[in-house]
Amino acid sequence: MRLVFMGTPEFAVASLQALVAAGHRVLGVFTQPDRQAGRGKQLQPSPVKIAALERGLPLYQPERVTQAESVDLLRELKPDGIIVVAYGQILSKEILELPPKGCVNVHASLLPAYRGAAPIHWAIIHGEAVTGVTTMLMDEGLDTGDVLLQRELRISPQVTMGEIHDALANMGAELLLQTLQDWEMGQVRPLPQKGVSCYAPRLQRQDEQLDWAKSALMIHNRIRGLNPWPGAYTRFRDETVKVWRSQLVSREEAAEHPEQMKPGEIIGFHETGVLVNTGNGSLCLLEVQPTGKRRMSARDFLLGRHGKPGEVFEGWKDHV
Repeated sequence: MRLVFMGTPEFAVASLQALVAAGHRVLGVFTQPDRQAGRGKQLQPSPVKIAALERGLPLYQPERVTQAESVDLLRELKPDGIIVVAYGQILSKEILELPPKGCVNVHASLLPAYRGAAPIHWAIIHGEAVTGVTTMLMDEGLDTGDVLLQRELRISPQVTMGEIHDALANMGAELLLQTLQDWEMGQVRPLPQKGVSCYAPRLQRQDEQLDWAKSALMIHNRIRGLNPWPGAYTRFRDETVKVWRSQLVSREEAAEHPEQMKPGEIIGFHETGVLVNTGNGSLCLLEVQPTGKRRMSARDFLLGRHGKPGEVFEGWKDHV
């Protein structure tokens, strides 16, 4: 098929690569303009831009794809369909109606669950046991279009956002190729979304802060749901500390500690890390990262600062 591809982050790269490898003619790749990133605030190309340039594909980076110049360009390209994977811009009705095959989106959830910008993060933060990918025929709503195909993926209790991200990116690429094949042969029929919908908004800074008054399970899910980006954080003394890995402890171990302990209070050293009291149960911190430092074991962090049981990791309620 003659296709235009629209995508920006690493998640979209696998789908672009799959289209090229399968022999589809990619007429053009649309991605977000280069943005400032890092401490030096240098302009950085998107992962999709890098992938497109490596393959010699025509590249376009409009500030707004709905501008008249971009719409005219899309008309000139005359694609059979437009593929959208985490592009980061809303398409107008004019663009949606332009290609005869329509606009197909690859979304990293089992729609209608987790519509929005951060479906993988929120699925893990909320402790979901299953997620997946959906291909849908786009409409003017936010991830509300008719479903074409879906595929499930189980989420194990220790898996991180990064691991699920990579698995879903590859799964989404495979599902996209299957969708296009079935679509061309008339073997797939768009169906309205069914089930309970929920929203996965773009992450804010406050979403990264740990609230030690929450349960150990909820804190653990937030830590792994924000690993490797943007990372959950807490404070120890006057220092901001990212928390990258944690481990739930048994009920027997959690029951050994007195109820009068504060949320965030350090209980002591566990055989694998540092044991911390929460609003419900205890959590073992495994890997942390002080600001400006490398990642290290939570045990080494605490020993290096002569930390003692009874000291408290501060959560968001301590700073609002």
